[in-house]
Amino acid sequence: MNIMRIGFIGAGKVGFSLGKYFAENGLEISGYYSRSESSAREAAAFTGSELFASAEKLVSESDAVFLTVPDSAIKETYNTLPKNLFYGRQICHCSGAMSAAEAFPNIAEYGAKAASIHPLFPISSKTESYKELSNAFFCIEGDCAADWTAILSDMGNPTRIITSDIKSRYHAACSVASNLVCGLIAESTELLEQCGFTADEALSALEPLAMSNMKRIFAVGPTAALTGPVERNDVSTVKKHIACISGKNDSVIYRAVSEKLTEMAKERHPQADYTEMEKLLR
Repeated sequence: MNIMRIGFIGAGKVGFSLGKYFAENGLEISGYYSRSESSAREAAAFTGSELFASAEKLVSESDAVFLTVPDSAIKETYNTLPKNLFYGRQICHCSGAMSAAEAFPNIAEYGAKAASIHPLFPISSKTESYKELSNAFFCIEGDCAADWTAILSDMGNPTRIITSDIKSRYHAACSVASNLVCGLIAESTELLEQCGFTADEALSALEPLAMSNMKRIFAVGPTAALTGPVERNDVSTVKKHIACISGKNDSVIYRAVSEKLTEMAKERHPQADYTEMEKLLR
C-alpha cells in the first residue's frame, strides 16, 4: 500500500519525531492537530506540513492517522473521532503495551484498518530523536501490519510483526532493557555518592564501565558477557555487598538481579555448585 498522506493527532515527542522521520524519508505528512494549538503549529512547521483546526479536518485529509497522544488517552481520543470519516483509512498508535484492537474497538465496522507501530527506541527529544530513528527496530501489530512493515523496511528499519496476545510481554521486555536499566544506574550512582562522589562524578566514573559492558553484551550475549562476584561464585564478596547496602528496596533490587545472574552463571558453568550463593540471595 502506498500511503500518500499521514496525519498526527497529538504533537508531543513521538508525534514530532515520527512525523519528521517520515518526512525526511519521502513520506507526505498532511499535518497535525492537538488540543494545544501552539504544539501543533510547532510540529507542523518542524515537518513542513499543515496545522489543522480540528481533528475531523485532519482525518478527512489523511490516508493514515497516528494518534500520538499519551497511552491513557488513545482510546478516549479514538472514541471522539467521527467514524463516518474512517472508511478506507488506517488508524495507528505507537503504544508498546496496547494492541490495535484494544485501542480501536470495532474499527473494521467503519471500513478502516488499524495498527500499533512501536519503535524500540527512547524518544526523549521532540526535535532531536528523529535523527536516530534510522537505527530503531519497529514492532508492528494489527490488520495493516504488513503495509507498515513494507514502508519501514523500505526506509531501512528492521521490523517484526507481532500478535496482539503478546503485547504486554513484549512491552515488559522493552521496559526491562530501557527503563529498568535507568533504575540500576541510579542505584549504582547512589552507592557511589555514599562513597563521597558527587552525582556527576559518579556518572562520569560509571560511564566507561557501563558502556563497555553494554557493547560486550550485544556482541556476545548477556550470559557470555557476565563477569563479577556472582559469576565467579564469590559468596564472600556478595555477602559484603548485601551487608553494606542499606534500604529495603535497594537490598531487594540487589538480591533479585543477583538471583537472575546466578541462573546465568549456572548455565555458563554447569560444573560449578552455586548452592551457597542461591541460599544467600533468598
